[in-house]
Amino acid sequence: MNLFSATFDARQTAPLAERMRPRTMDEFIGQKDILGPGKLLRRAIEADRISSLILYGPPGTGKTSLAQIIANKTTSHFVRINAVSAGVKDIREILEKAQERLHFYTQKTLVFCDEVHRFNKGQQDVLLPAVEQGIIVFIGATTENPYFEINSALLSRSTIFRLNPLTDEEIRSGLEKALADKERGLGNYKTEIAPEAIVHWVDHAAGDMRRALNALELAVLTTQPENGIRKIDLSIAKESIQERHFRFDKKGDNHYDIISAMIKSMRGSDPDAALYWLAVLLESGEDPRFIMRRIIVHASEDVGLADPTAMLQAQAAANALEWVGMPEARIPMAQAVLAIATAPKSNSVVTGIDNALEYIRSHRAGSVPPHLRDAHYPGAKNLGHGVGYLYPHSFPGGWVEQDYLPAEAKGISFYKPSSKGLDKNRGKPGVEK
Repeated sequence: MNLFSATFDARQTAPLAERMRPRTMDEFIGQKDILGPGKLLRRAIEADRISSLILYGPPGTGKTSLAQIIANKTTSHFVRINAVSAGVKDIREILEKAQERLHFYTQKTLVFCDEVHRFNKGQQDVLLPAVEQGIIVFIGATTENPYFEINSALLSRSTIFRLNPLTDEEIRSGLEKALADKERGLGNYKTEIAPEAIVHWVDHAAGDMRRALNALELAVLTTQPENGIRKIDLSIAKESIQERHFRFDKKGDNHYDIISAMIKSMRGSDPDAALYWLAVLLESGEDPRFIMRRIIVHASEDVGLADPTAMLQAQAAANALEWVGMPEARIPMAQAVLAIATAPKSNSVVTGIDNALEYIRSHRAGSVPPHLRDAHYPGAKNLGHGVGYLYPHSFPGGWVEQDYLPAEAKGISFYKPSSKGLDKNRGKPGVEK
């Protein structure tokens, strides 16, 4: 310690979002599904009965704040580490001290790890025995889906709580508290903030409280007072938070959630929703080839023979993407999406092949009937190959009754035409549709 550190107060220089972190459950904003009165996690925190858990959710939803509230409440020794900076050696030292603390003082140790998804397998394996034996209580915070990033052994010993983006009203409440708080917030500044400025911050924060508070602080601190009052209008608000925030990660579950939403919107025949999710994917920087692959698959899976031109349009859009690139290719991509969304739906193609595969996997493969075998090489007919084969084009309508399945599968039907679009007119001639 030196002369200057004795008077230094980090709270005065910390960002507004850090200063406004809730200190108690009553100050915490949002997450009522898991932290409302009577909810399991709230009861556990208030009773100081926390077991190992994973807090999972987007940035700015309160994961670290919740861990800090637990630290303030618990009688356990609280240790905070970051997965980026804590190596295996650091973790071993923490576990050794935790074991000593438990053995000599019967005091538990609660270890909070931020960005736990960055832990490698070796780091996670070091933690596992200590969690399993109750030497530590482990709390991990992550923006990534823990089922993708954390090993199953550690997951099985932890309770997972998902934190959701804050609602507009919750973001607004956080801004109002920061403006009124004279101890930790901006309450000592005289401000006049236009209602539309608040609306802009709330809208562009997209459920991220930290992002909203950062914008508010920047706007207030950079606005010169007029007659002692800092007046913040919409133009200043726009300058303080210029780009709309997209919660998107190409490697995370949000990536799969959005593509899933687009697929289900096409399948559900909602062209507006399908275009919306396509636009989100494109604006978020998703690889257009990845999007195009999904469009092609679902042209066959969800439309199929009800309108075979949907597959042609999807393939044409993929070809256009290769030839013209982005952003122009957004137009043929949108055309393919709309073609699928507005087409009659049939999944007879996917059920047909899946029925056939399921049958093959559960039954011994049958022999090719002799009349269907290749008869083009010398001596084939001497073996009976092709003998008795009826050439369909030699018969009226280009069809004749004939067995094509092996004897073991005779009478089995895999393809069942739907009643939608062109699919209803398909099937075997002479078979009722």
